Amino acid sequence: MTAVLCLGSLLLDTIAVVDRLPGDDERVEAEHVVLAGGGNASTSAVTIARLGVDVDFAGVIGDDDMGRLALSGLAAEGVGVSGVEIRDDIETSHSVVIVNTGRAARTIITRPTTIPTAVPTGYEWMHVDKVGYQALRAAGGSESRVSIDDGNPVADLDLNLIDLYVPTTQVLLDRYGVGDPIEAARRALADGARTVVATDGSRGSFAVTLDTIAYAPALPIVPLSSLGAGDVFHGALLAAVVLGKELPDAIRFANVTAALSCRAIDGRSGIPDRQEVEDVLGELPTTTGQTPALIRELLGRTA
Repeated sequence: MTAVLCLGSLLLDTIAVVDRLPGDDERVEAEHVVLAGGGNASTSAVTIARLGVDVDFAGVIGDDDMGRLALSGLAAEGVGVSGVEIRDDIETSHSVVIVNTGRAARTIITRPTTIPTAVPTGYEWMHVDKVGYQALRAAGGSESRVSIDDGNPVADLDLNLIDLYVPTTQVLLDRYGVGDPIEAARRALADGARTVVATDGSRGSFAVTLDTIAYAPALPIVPLSSLGAGDVFHGALLAAVVLGKELPDAIRFANVTAALSCRAIDGRSGIPDRQEVEDVLGELPTTTGQTPALIRELLGRTA
């Protein structure tokens, strides 16, 4: 049995790297222009495959050249694609990404992804993004254990359907209207999530269950681009869980994988394999002190 299904978005990214954004009716020259595979759940699937865990992807593309290119790129990574719906009544989703090196920021313009009509079964885990969650919700849930990417806030989220809830810290705080990330995570547990892992970029990530609180710092790195790093974190976290890592080790593993992926302009070509992640894990700083206080201090939050 394949361990993981990633359900959600598959698209192509056109990425331009500039030192500043142009104004109205202005032209700037790009340092690089790259066409690459993208999409939240599909990039997580590529990460899982790179880390040596069996994974399939299910989503929707159009019957067009862009869709065929996106699909072939996914299959070339060793991701199973038999669950992909190819439809002749839609266009494959596409994003235009402008990476502004002068401000260390990015601007994304995207065409929405079509919601899958079917949710494949028979997997140990299912990972969903915002699009995949809508399909999961329409199907009434899944017999698989479910992880969700809540980096882009998911509307009408029912955490009773979720085993591994992974928002950004800001989304977590906004969802519960509190200033303390640990309290917000505990409220998510009370709402039905079995495990909460929150990410905070260069500040690291933390995990909360009913009996565990853990924190992992980020790997210090000078990024070329952070595009897709969140999707890589989600894939690496789930791969670590499937590989049997305990939660504190899993978030360290995911932090390192996501940081290393920032070596490339696009969201996929810099994703490391498992051996490289294991080799670099020793470079991740260790932390001391009481974990709850450490999380609040390092994330710049107060109880």
